[in-house]
Formats: sequence, structure tokens, C-alpha cells
Amino acid sequence: MNEREALTQGLAELHMGFPQAVENLVHFSDLLLEKNKVMNLTAVTEPMEVVTRHFLDCAAAGAMLGLEGRTLVDVGCGAGFPGMPLALLAPGLQVTLLDSLGKRIRFLNDCIAEIGVPNAVAVHARAEEFAVAHREQFDLATSRAVARMNVLAELSLPLVKVGGVFAAMKSTGCDGELREAGQAIRLLGGEVEAVHDYHVPLTDVTQRLVVVRKVKPTPGKYPRPFRKISAAPL
Repeated sequence: MNEREALTQGLAELHMGFPQAVENLVHFSDLLLEKNKVMNLTAVTEPMEVVTRHFLDCAAAGAMLGLEGRTLVDVGCGAGFPGMPLALLAPGLQVTLLDSLGKRIRFLNDCIAEIGVPNAVAVHARAEEFAVAHREQFDLATSRAVARMNVLAELSLPLVKVGGVFAAMKSTGCDGELREAGQAIRLLGGEVEAVHDYHVPLTDVTQRLVVVRKVKPTPGKYPRPFRKISAAPL
């Protein structure tokens, strides 16, 4: 099975995607692996691993969120996960890829231009600074294994509209981390709506999606500067 066949099979299992999405994902994989030779973007170095460990993992999480017609900010997107695959799989989703490292953002904007992804933009900014001008503007915020939940909640929930969702992609071993973050989530205007354990197609891997609903506005003093967030998490 090659990467196109694997993508087609895995996405069919998730009821996601279309033929051009498969081609665009393969194109993104090619660009990622080529750039990874000179820039540390991912520990994954084989095309089939990109399919399973990156694309199908992100797609499986996205399949539970309802993406079309919504706005999403990917906080600390790194090499573009999960936001870039979700933009390629859901053309009606408007995606903002947010990262504090300029070279990653330049790479992603180059990919967006070369592949042709009109529903995605990559922005070089820290999440707590981006929130100043984009407070409560997004239907969805997502992040993939960037930091602990209490830190992620403070970086992400201020960006989400009341009624919207912060969805954190985590491992199944995050129970203690989630308990630790309970007070922070409530303080920031959220409540844990669901914890979904999901199977990644074509693998024996189970991952977890923590869905936090924004039920009231985040107090204006949050997010704090990152040095305060990291020194004294909520």
C-alpha cells in the first residue's frame, strides 16, 4: 500500500476527504519531508508515517468536531498540525495557523501558496499577544501536544467565542493533567464537555480529544504574558 492508497482508505473509514484532498495532502507531505532535511519540523521521516502519525491522527480528531463553515485557530501549530490537514480536508473551514517561530510560519505560508489553500493563513505570533487583537473571534481553537492542559487553556480559550470549543489533542494518559486543569478551565470560561478516545485508522494507536466548551467570556486579565503563565500556571 502506498501513501495515496493509505490516505484514501483511512479517510474513507473516517468519512472524510475527497480525491483532491488526498493529492493535496501528499503534496504537503512531500514539501514537509523535503524541508525537514534542513529544518527540524518533525521526527517523522517516512511518507507512510506522515500519513498515519500526522494526517490520519489529525483527521480522526477533526471528524468529531464539525468543521465546515467554521473558523479555527491552531495554537502552537509547529509544522502545521492539526490545522493544515484540517484545512485541506474541509475547504469550508477557515484556518489560522499560529506559531511563535518565524521559520515554521514561512514554511507553512510557502506550502499554502504552492499547494493552493485559500482557506488557510499562517501567522507569526505568540498566542497571548495574538489574543489582544483577536479575542473571542474563533469558533474553534485546537492544539496538539504543545503544553499541559492548564497552560493550553489559558493560551486558547481567550481566542474562542462564547459557545465555541477548545479541542486539545492529547494522549490517553492525560487524566491527571486534565484534573489539574479543571480550575483553570472554569476560571477561563470553559467547561469540559467531552473526552473522546479515538482510534487512528491503519494503526493500533488510540489517542484522546478533550473538548472544552466556552460557556462564558474569559476575564479580561487573561491570557497573561507567557513568562507568568509558565512560571505560575492557573
